[in-house]
Amino acid sequence: MGKTIGYIRVSTPGQVEDGVSMDAQDAKVRAWAELNNAPEVVIFRDEGISGKRSDNRPGLQAALDMVGKGDALVVYSLSRLSRSTKDALILAETLSRKEADLVSLSEEIDTTTAAGKMVFRMLAVLSEFERDQVSDRTRFALAHKKANGEKTGGDIPFGYSLDGRRLVEDQNEQKAVALIRDLRGKGYRLQAICWELEKEGYRTRRGNLKWQPKTVSRIIERLAA
Repeated sequence: MGKTIGYIRVSTPGQVEDGVSMDAQDAKVRAWAELNNAPEVVIFRDEGISGKRSDNRPGLQAALDMVGKGDALVVYSLSRLSRSTKDALILAETLSRKEADLVSLSEEIDTTTAAGKMVFRMLAVLSEFERDQVSDRTRFALAHKKANGEKTGGDIPFGYSLDGRRLVEDQNEQKAVALIRDLRGKGYRLQAICWELEKEGYRTRRGNLKWQPKTVSRIIERLAA
């Protein structure tokens, strides 16, 4: 048997979902290597990086560079390797070309067998399907809240105040917003709009009489959203 190339990863969402630390993953990989009498174990890490892409993870890229014929890339679970079906399959094909194996300890996948290859592809597809479902539910929930005037995260937009969980119009700020919209529609530059707001006595969200172009720009961007 060749080398064991361990790859371990955590991101903040991953730690919440799995509760599996870097040290715990490391221990699992080394235990597998010892059980299979691997002559050498090398561990690569990516900490605080999402698994949606593989090309932005230096630890994974280094692991793939090192793995060679007869070696095994060992991960704690498929979610640590990739959260994209496309990337997961590309990674599997890369290992196949190198005549190396992929081992996922949680799913008990070993691509040295035809059955292991089939299960790997099925689980990768199901993992992405589950993530897409969560994404859809989140998007629909946020759209529903927005349609009902509820705050959906981030700062309270200028022109509104928060009443419980609902956004309500702030009449004075709405007048400032209307002036900004009108002046921008007439072709006024940001600095010129600031001067007009100051002339009319409108205050920023922080209560300042002095307006900055960046502040006006953010309000215009939200109006266009």
